[in-house]
Amino acid sequence: MKGVILGGGTGSRLFPLTKVTNKHLLPVYNRPMIYYPIECLVKSGIDEILLVTGGENAGDYLRLLGNGKELGVKNLHYTYQEAATGIAGALSLAEDFADGGPICLVLGDNILEYVIKKSVDVFRARPEGARILLAQVQNPQAYGVADIDGDRVVNIIEKPKNPKTNWAVIGIYFYDNSVFEYVKKLTPSARGELEITDVNNHFIKAGKMAFDKVEGWWADAGENIDFYLQSCIRVSQTGANHPVD
Repeated sequence: MKGVILGGGTGSRLFPLTKVTNKHLLPVYNRPMIYYPIECLVKSGIDEILLVTGGENAGDYLRLLGNGKELGVKNLHYTYQEAATGIAGALSLAEDFADGGPICLVLGDNILEYVIKKSVDVFRARPEGARILLAQVQNPQAYGVADIDGDRVVNIIEKPKNPKTNWAVIGIYFYDNSVFEYVKKLTPSARGELEITDVNNHFIKAGKMAFDKVEGWWADAGENIDFYLQSCIRVSQTGANHPVD
């Protein structure tokens, strides 16, 4: 299985910190934000990674990360998202990289207390359909919210005004290779983007969606300034990407 990390976007919710740099290059405690999702994948057994960049700071990633060897990456690839076409649009750029196999897609501002090796191992053993990670949050209105019935995800509603649950879909997704054909059929939403929630609901309707609940804390370092600060504090107190027993 290969990993895809999204490191583009304008970072408008962290302005003015992002006025002259990409948000994923900002420090979270003592390391650049982008280090954390890379480390999470490597420690979970995924060491071939595609980094999707965008905007005016794409070259800064190469200066920072080089070939990725310092972080344990076997092969670090780069691609450039020319327009803000959403998460699913960025995912489409990884089709050739996936080379017919499954992928783990991670948003570059996701930071976790524990690595996701259990989920990686499960999906690698049976790479069919899709698998998402869920975490309970205090502000579910800001995320895609999962309606759960036992061990099934019934539906995902994007940024609901009156969410049924507080189980948010975090920015870590597993897909088999069929995802690329479905993304090609998507039409842009009202905000002009190809929505990852539409992709996930496609797999739900097909009966091919599974989920895991995040162990430990999950931090969305890019949601706003307060969440960014909380991410820095959490990492300083407990560290991140610990192994799970």
